[in-house]
Amino acid sequence: MKMESFAVCYNQEISHSVETKDVLVKILADKGIMAEVLNIDNLKNGFDFVFVIGGDGTILKTARFYSKYSTPIFGINLGRLGFLSQSSKEDIEMSVEKILSNKFLVEDRIMLESSGYVALNDFVIKGSSSGRTSLFSLKINDKYVCDYLADGIIISTPTGSTAYGLSAGGPVLSPCLNAFVVVPICPHTLTARPLVIPDSEKISICGKDEGTKFLVSNDGQESHEFKGVVNINKSPFTAKLVLLEGVEFYSTLRDKLHWGTSPANI
Repeated sequence: MKMESFAVCYNQEISHSVETKDVLVKILADKGIMAEVLNIDNLKNGFDFVFVIGGDGTILKTARFYSKYSTPIFGINLGRLGFLSQSSKEDIEMSVEKILSNKFLVEDRIMLESSGYVALNDFVIKGSSSGRTSLFSLKINDKYVCDYLADGIIISTPTGSTAYGLSAGGPVLSPCLNAFVVVPICPHTLTARPLVIPDSEKISICGKDEGTKFLVSNDGQESHEFKGVVNINKSPFTAKLVLLEGVEFYSTLRDKLHWGTSPANI
């Protein structure tokens, strides 16, 4: 792939981000690459490759922005979990060497959209009355499925299945699947279970009447109020996440979520 123009995006609100940014810029400069430095709040287009320094939230925001331009992004973790990251700050030089040697692949991750907003992880729908349960009516392709009396509903991508959806009892999906997950949050019935559906389906959430108001957040970062019906479907854009050779989804599950590991060994 063409890689002539590079950017380094960082989140100055995260500890050690400035010094890590300086280290990365110097490593690139020593290899003859003059990368443009961008703050997470001032992103812009025009690059072939973007390094992202921060936690998963920083990567989510950057991925949503660059999905419109099909720009691959590579995450360097400074957060707590770093599930979307491929490198730690200690491994930056090794990661740069692999990238410049073309020892990586770009994985397309499906995204969701709703009324002009996009999400790489999930949309979370809750009632406008904070702290109270609400009635959510689920329709798929305009056909009634069921009602959930719950604290909220999570509509998740495979990428987001290891995030809020997992905490709410949803399944983990491989990121290569073309599917979405519908997960009720704290449902008031034992028969309410997560639902996995093809990503070609159109999802609608409505209340008990046309005046019902919902608070909808995308990737836990932006909140918007909707009235009546919330429609969610597959975005025409995909996030392009850079994965180093030898790193795959199941090893990430083991290393970062301690998947299948005895509590005594964590």
